This record gives sequence, structure tokens and C-alpha cells, in this order.
Amino acid sequence: MAGNGKAVTVLALNTLAFTVCFACWMLNGVLITFFSENQLFHFTDSQIGWLIGIPVLSGSLIRLPVGILTDKYGGKWVYAGVMLIAAIPMYLLSYAHTFAHFFWASLGFGLAGTSFAVGIAYTSVWFKREHQGAALGIFGAGNAGAALTSMGAPVLLRWLTNNGENLEAWRQMPRIYAASLVIMTVVFALLAWPKKVDDTHITSLRQRLEPLRYPRVWRFGLYYFLVFGGFVALSQWLIPYYVSVYMMPLATAGMVASIFSLPSGVIRALGGFLSDHYGARRVMYWVLSSCLVCCALLIIPRMDIHSPGKGIMVKRSGTVTKVIPTQIMVDDLAYAVKAEGEAISKDQTLLVLPTLRTWQEPVVKVGDKVKKKQLLASGMTHIYFQANVWVFTGLVFVVGIMMGIGKAAVYKHIPEYFPKEVGVVGGIVGVLGGLGGFFCPILFGYMLEWTGLWITCWFFFAGLAAVCLCWMHVVIQQMMNREAAIHAEKIEYMAPAAVAENA
Repeated sequence: MAGNGKAVTVLALNTLAFTVCFACWMLNGVLITFFSENQLFHFTDSQIGWLIGIPVLSGSLIRLPVGILTDKYGGKWVYAGVMLIAAIPMYLLSYAHTFAHFFWASLGFGLAGTSFAVGIAYTSVWFKREHQGAALGIFGAGNAGAALTSMGAPVLLRWLTNNGENLEAWRQMPRIYAASLVIMTVVFALLAWPKKVDDTHITSLRQRLEPLRYPRVWRFGLYYFLVFGGFVALSQWLIPYYVSVYMMPLATAGMVASIFSLPSGVIRALGGFLSDHYGARRVMYWVLSSCLVCCALLIIPRMDIHSPGKGIMVKRSGTVTKVIPTQIMVDDLAYAVKAEGEAISKDQTLLVLPTLRTWQEPVVKVGDKVKKKQLLASGMTHIYFQANVWVFTGLVFVVGIMMGIGKAAVYKHIPEYFPKEVGVVGGIVGVLGGLGGFFCPILFGYMLEWTGLWITCWFFFAGLAAVCLCWMHVVIQQMMNREAAIHAEKIEYMAPAAVAENA
């Protein structure tokens, strides 16, 4: 990647600061699960969803004004201000005792999430167009901060609380996170250089918001709602998911959940390179199709179901003369019966696919008088699906990889279509993506209360991926049809001239 020393230094600082901010932004996913596991606070499922999602809400809604400030004043001081202000409510979180206390403190430290809007605009002004995809992808790798919290926060909590002997010591953790924000602010202020886009052509707020009237911006926002909002939501939701569905300890659940969040954050840099090389649209086709398939597979829940199956009915009236596990005879007419056979072994290490077993059980005995269409043997069906944790985690890993690549592909579009309004457009796309991270945990919490099924989140993501894929395909087909019509018209006008030239 081409770039001078200042550009590379700014990119490194942006990425490091974004990693710290993202780790802070994701804190509640671990902290609230810790409270529930140790019965420190008695939150309902919907309240848990709110507390997980509320930092994402504030960090999302404020992205647009922060993006505008970055375009106007430059990224250095806006970035430093965001981190310093977010550190205050992060510190105050350590004094929370009620749901309202947690709500307002979480709403405040959620400001750390606006660092993305600052970093996107601040990074893009330092690199040429042909390298912006890679640069923004490297910056976006700061999403790995989610994995740092998923893996490190449970271990830190266990150490601070002396393996649960002093549970109130959890209050030290928000203070440690607040200190990290302050230290990062000082480093950023000392080492970064100021630079901003040339916005002399913009004289009013209305002009800055002008790009928001384009449907393209909102389409990018919907993609980002899936790939970024989904990433944020799952980075937090997977921890209670593993604890509740697979009965894992909190620390283990955090480590396994990082299999999703860590690669998804780091691979965003690869997504930038792929978007530069193959084009963002082609990459988005890969991303959306893969998310749709994997989420559809994840919908299948763990199950152990016994249900009535296909039975055997008498073809003509008569007397039962023989009954054995494999055959029933009525007068001289024999009916084959499927014996039960061996039961499904649930102790096997790995069952990848759902396992189906069917058999029939005689309901008559020798000497019984039977009439036509009377039941001779009832059918039984046993369906067992292990939903093995490692098969589940493998599919989640693929979803994470695709979301990581997709995040870079979405933002590759923005400097190309809106080179002078990266902060504004990046801000609104970031708002929509962040709203996904806010609404999804809350929605999942309510769906869990309504249905009792953890798999409802995969229904939602599969449907959203299908909508995004269809919308993108329709738009691309319309663009291709317009281009084909333009070229056909050119050929029509060029033909007479070509004939005259060759005459």
C-alpha cells in the first residue's frame, strides 16, 4: 500500500484507538451475563437485551453529527474528544446499582462507538482512491476489540472477584476500561496529525446532508445493518447463547464466542483488499449468499422428538392369525412390519446431520377380529439432532468471516460515490449499521420471551440477508439494462459513419 509515513502512523493510531473504543463499546455483553450468572442483579430477558443494546444505540445515533464534525474540523481532535467524553460515564458505571443506573451509564459510554465514523473519514483523507479499500479495511480490523472483550473481560472479572468470592469487585472493571480510554486519548493527541477533507464548496448544513436523499445511501445502510449490526449483536448475544444452550461457563462461552468475533474483526482488512481487487459488488454477492445459507442451516434447533409415523391398516376384514415384530397375518394375507431396531446413540462424539429413525408397533394380537381399514400397527418416528457445538461454531465462524469481509466491502463504495462527503455518508451508514447492533439484541430478547427458542435470531438474519441480496441484484440488473441501452444507442448512431468510412 502506497502512503507516506504520516499516513501510515495515522492509520495505525486510528486502528489502535478504534480497537480500544470497540472493546469498551462491547463491555455490557460480558458484564450483564456475569450479573445474570451470579444473580447479582435480577434483570429480565428483555432488560438484558436493552442493556446489551443501549450503548450501541447511543454510539449509532451520534455517528452522523460526529461524522459531520469530522468533515468540518478534522479527525484528530474529534477522535480525542470522543474517547475522553466516553471515559466519564464508563467510570460512573462502576457506581451503578439499579437498572436505571446501568441504562444511563451505558447510554453515555456508548459514545465510544462513534469512533468508527471519525476513523472512516479521518483515514480516507490520507490515502488515494485505489488504496482506500485496503486502508479502511485495516482500520476496520479494530472490530477485533469485540473479541478482546469477549475473551479478556471474563478472565479479568474472575481475577478481580477472586473466582467469585468477592463479586462486588466487578466495579473495578469499568474503571480499568475508563483508564484505557484516557490513556488512548493522550497517545492520540500527542502522535496524530491534523487533516480534513476540502469542504470549501460546502457552506451550509443542508449541503452537508445533501447525499442523504440518494436511495443508494440507504441501501448501503441496510447492507451495513446486516454485516455490522449483526456482528455487534452476535458478539454480545453469543455469550449468553452458549451459556444457556450449551451450558458453558461464562469464561468458556467468551472464549468460544471469540471464534466468531476475533476473525470477523481482523479479516476486515482482507475484505478491503478483495474489494479493491474484485470490486465491492462481487464481494457483496459472496457475503450475502454465504450469510443466507449459513443462517438457514443454523435455524435447525437441538431436538429430540418422538412423533406418530406411518402405520399399517387392514386391506380386508378377517382374523389375526400371526403377530411377530416383523410381520402380521390376517387370515392368509401377510403385512410386513418394520421392527424398531437399535436406538439412536446420543453418546456419539459428533452427529452432523439430524438423525431419523422410524418403526412400527403391532396394536393387535392373535385371534382379534379386524375390519377393513382398521389399524394393525402404529407408526413411530424419532428425530434427533445433536446441534453439535463445534458444528454450530463452525457455521457461526463462517458467518463472522463473511460479515467481516462485508463490512469492508460496504465502506469501499462510499469514497467512490461520495468522495467529498465521506464523513456524512459514512456517518449515516454507520448509524443504520449501529442501529442493527442496538435493535437486534432487544428483538432477540423479546423473541426469546415469546417463543422460548434461541434460534429465532437465525430466522431474522436469514430473512434480512435474503432481502439485501434481492435488492442488490435488482438494482444491479437495472444498472446493466441502462448501460446496455446506452451502448445500443451508440452503436446505432456509429453504424452509418462506419459504413461511410469503409466505403
